[in-house]
Amino acid sequence: MRFSTVIALVVALAAQATANSWFGKSVYNKWHETELERWLSDHNIPYPKPSDRKDLENLVKDNWNDKVVTPYNSWDTQTLTHYLTSKGQQAKKGTEKDAKSLAEQVKVYWTETEESANQAYGSVKDWIFDSWTDSQLKAFADKHGIPVPQPRQRDSLLKAVRENYQTTANKLSESVNYPGDWLYESWSDSDLKAWFDARGYPVPQPSTRDGLIANIRRQSRVASLNLQGAYAQVSSSAAAAQQSLSDALLDSWSDSQIKEWADKNGIKVPQGSKRNELLALARKHRARLYGDSASATVESAYGAATSNVGSQYAAATGGFAGYTNWIKAQIGLATDAAVASASSASNVAGSSASSLSGSASKSAASASSSASKSAASASSLASKSSASASKSVNSAYTEAAASAASATDRVKNEL
Repeated sequence: MRFSTVIALVVALAAQATANSWFGKSVYNKWHETELERWLSDHNIPYPKPSDRKDLENLVKDNWNDKVVTPYNSWDTQTLTHYLTSKGQQAKKGTEKDAKSLAEQVKVYWTETEESANQAYGSVKDWIFDSWTDSQLKAFADKHGIPVPQPRQRDSLLKAVRENYQTTANKLSESVNYPGDWLYESWSDSDLKAWFDARGYPVPQPSTRDGLIANIRRQSRVASLNLQGAYAQVSSSAAAAQQSLSDALLDSWSDSQIKEWADKNGIKVPQGSKRNELLALARKHRARLYGDSASATVESAYGAATSNVGSQYAAATGGFAGYTNWIKAQIGLATDAAVASASSASNVAGSSASSLSGSASKSAASASSSASKSAASASSLASKSSASASKSVNSAYTEAAASAASATDRVKNEL
């Protein structure tokens, strides 16, 4: 019996140690004392000076959940309402001025957990640059001599900055776990204020440079989470748009055309397959649908046109300064209506965040016009070949446009 008790005690202690390690309880225990003090100051938590390191750690521990895991409980009504709006939601009627009720509504859409927060702060470089504009990333790279491949697109900028984050900090003898003001040295005061304006946050008063940086540092994690949510929403909407297009295209094909497409793509079609079985087989392999440019059928000409929309739009906006490069790749198969919607979203984002260039807008407009001509040409061919095909194409246009519009509205709110 005594032996069993000892085993149980050992197992319990091991489980506790594993849990502490798993949930990242030690993430701030690895921070430098100045980082602990910085975090406390950023979150307006008083601490005695000088302080024992253990006391600092305990203060961070006591406030970690309230300030990092569930910070919305201390947000004001304006911030809570803004968060709900960014999620495409509205405050329940009668609760617009009730912070407690709004916080409960925000909780439904909140994705951060204790585990994810601790993992995030174990590698700050992976997300702290997410809310930076392209020009800010370029300025940081130039200031610290970080080489970036040409052309300097957002993906390559982020990759270079993240990979050189540790090296840059080491050269400056700065900490990296909860970085100081050195990270924002290349930002102008107007850049700092624009960060808040772009997200609908009131600029902290008094707006001293140190105060602005402290607020950005404190809110950067939430800004990153919001962007991740916007990306996921756009990805989902883009997938729905692509499925609508492919369904319409398949419905317009004859049985022989489906069999021909399947044969060219190495897909075995059982003998005697009925139309519903052929359609099910084609949908199962729909990923190959837009890769078949060899088909001479009128319907595949339409498919090629829609693919062309995506490729021209992506090429024209390759140097676009903003947060939507990844999103553009996801909506590459959208129609000209979707392209126009995406272009509109980018213009709104640019006016609020001051991150767009005139040349990018012209390029996007050119791409949209070219794509429209390609789609119109294909639609004309389709109508000559088959009235049903034309009807399906128009239906797909409508569905894809609606889906893309929903997605880009989400992006506009976030950016």
